[in-house]
Amino acid sequence: MSGSNARSNAIQAITSYKSEPAPLNFAGARPTEIYGCNVFSDKVMKERLPRVVYRSLRETIERGRHLDPSLADIVASAMKDWAIEKGATHFTHVFYPLTGLSAEKHDSFLSPDGSGGVITEFSGKMLSQGESDASSFPSGGLRSTFEARGYTAWDVTSPAYLMEYTSGIVLCIPTAFLSWTGVALDRKTPLLRSNQALNRQASRILRLFDKKTDLPIVSFAGLEQEFFLIDRNFVFGRPDLLIAGRTLFGAKPAKGQEFEDQYYGVMPRRVLSCLSETELELYKLGIPVRTRHNEVAPSQYEIAPVFEAGNLAIDHNQLMMTVLRNVSKRHGLTCLLHEKPFLGINGSGKHLNYSIGNAEVGSLFDPGDTPHENAMFLVFLVAAIRGLHKYGGLLRATAAAASNDHRLGANEAPPAIMSMFLGDQLADVLEQIRIGKVHGSRGKRLMNVGVDTLPPLPADPGDRNRTSPFAFTGNRFEFRALGSSMPASATQAVLNTIMADSLDFAATRLERLTEGDPGKRNAAVHTLIQEIMEEHSAVIFNGDGYSEVWHQEAERRGLPNYRTTPEALMAYTSPDAIDLYGRYNVLSRTELKARQEIYIEQYCKTIRTEANLVIRMARTIVYPAGLRYQRELAGVCLDMCAINKELNRPDRQPDTALLDQVESLLAALRHAVDGLEAVLENGEYANSVQEAHHYRVEVLPRMEEVRALADNLETLTPEDLWPLPSYQEMLFIK
Repeated sequence: MSGSNARSNAIQAITSYKSEPAPLNFAGARPTEIYGCNVFSDKVMKERLPRVVYRSLRETIERGRHLDPSLADIVASAMKDWAIEKGATHFTHVFYPLTGLSAEKHDSFLSPDGSGGVITEFSGKMLSQGESDASSFPSGGLRSTFEARGYTAWDVTSPAYLMEYTSGIVLCIPTAFLSWTGVALDRKTPLLRSNQALNRQASRILRLFDKKTDLPIVSFAGLEQEFFLIDRNFVFGRPDLLIAGRTLFGAKPAKGQEFEDQYYGVMPRRVLSCLSETELELYKLGIPVRTRHNEVAPSQYEIAPVFEAGNLAIDHNQLMMTVLRNVSKRHGLTCLLHEKPFLGINGSGKHLNYSIGNAEVGSLFDPGDTPHENAMFLVFLVAAIRGLHKYGGLLRATAAAASNDHRLGANEAPPAIMSMFLGDQLADVLEQIRIGKVHGSRGKRLMNVGVDTLPPLPADPGDRNRTSPFAFTGNRFEFRALGSSMPASATQAVLNTIMADSLDFAATRLERLTEGDPGKRNAAVHTLIQEIMEEHSAVIFNGDGYSEVWHQEAERRGLPNYRTTPEALMAYTSPDAIDLYGRYNVLSRTELKARQEIYIEQYCKTIRTEANLVIRMARTIVYPAGLRYQRELAGVCLDMCAINKELNRPDRQPDTALLDQVESLLAALRHAVDGLEAVLENGEYANSVQEAHHYRVEVLPRMEEVRALADNLETLTPEDLWPLPSYQEMLFIK
């Protein structure tokens, strides 16, 4: 199929599209009734497990106690019966290798009985532990290619669930993934380790304040997921979208997002149908999705769940991305999770809302109505300030990827400088404590709307700052630098670990200052806050994070500014990071080095793949389209010359300005493509860091040069000769 046919066929398919799925019947299948129906939930366990087994399992889930191995067979039997009753034929251990995607291997419940028949089998061992080929996943040198054994270990804190496909139903068991030597090969294991470290140190602070709780302190997460939805037919006409997930060519449309008419606008009917079905599928999986709306860019949207325990929330986010991709296909759409699929308009992020606490103590980041009197909250707040100041570079590294480099620092994402926004109220309270004169907290004010029929509205003590990468938003922090396609586990693990470190420091300091005397506690807290603010307040910034003034000021304050992925990833093996992770048993030096190596390799592979695509598309699609137009223009010029000669008009010459412009662009394009190919193939590197530097400094600029020429050519070439679906078509035809 030619490119022009692909475009016309795509538009024809869109304009004549009829949704295949039947309309959702929310009256017959109410969300409240189907919510969690495909989850081996607490309710299901309580109904199906013997009381002693259920209580033991709850102790493991809620309090982190060891699961009695002798009970695994009973749990497995109940889980198997429940799954088979619902139509499941297979089970799988779901894990998250360092590729960033979900991985699973399906095994049947059926086993031959030796008499020509079969029985269903699912033992406690099959539930608790699985085996996979570890050599086929990225290991960063942790495993040799001939050392293949890897293990999956059941994570009891994240419930098993059923995934429904048109071809069957599969029981999915969330697991950790480790090598034969016990090294973490996944993203879940460090997160679980960091949760333990956080609980130990946070519990010390609670004891100092005589706060009793029988439950462990855990981290919570709320993940806002942004994405684009475009018609699936367009993707088939765009090799860059098909392979790279983003457009490597594309001229800016006449209208983008500058009218600011997309955000919170009315959703197109087809998109709303897709998201409604997505929500229904997420409800079945027990994912508490609550919000959906148009985002800033055309064809961009967001959905978000309510807060959950961090480990579960991150598992649910991985599921959410899977469901979005699957359901969008049924509606003739493609879900683009790339951070920057379209140049010149907003990209997509994944805002991580972070807090710590439990059901008994609530959020430990809740300031209450009088934060100046809430000493325990202030200790947790300054612990976060200290952690971000000491390890901001490590937090930045968790948001480092080739795809996210296109987004960070632009109008829709914070800069790469890790700073903290506190708002006027908390900044004022900490300043009062710093100077030793505490007189109160700014309270909420009433906002007079000026309309008689509307009551005065209570306004929060401080505004929000959308340019801050780590902003306090009432009773939690919002990390805005994470990319839309990226798992949040590494970020959550870093936040847990730096909080554990700072709470360890705070608890030790308070213990020394109070000397066991509760009467000295308030004075000790004031001293601690003053000391931390004196040493670490440089990370607090309530202004415009995009301003050049802030970048200069941040440099003066000594805050790192890792603008690109190769720079940021070096933080993984800094002495501070190795010491931090080692002290709290989250990741060893070897595991950190492996992650750095894997992520640098992924960066290089991503850019190399995109560069190869640019070369191929430029030579086989863009350049031939320009040649066809050049030939058409040349033919017109020759025809005009012939007409002028026939009419005896020697003074009349055809206008060749456009022909000259197209010819010049084609020559420049050919030269730029040759230059890109040369720098891509001629690089020699001593290590992967040098290779990444080469791609960033030499390859990316030449890719941009090729694109600029091709996009200019697109603005001159007639639509019937241009083979690639345009931005205007992809973003505005629903």
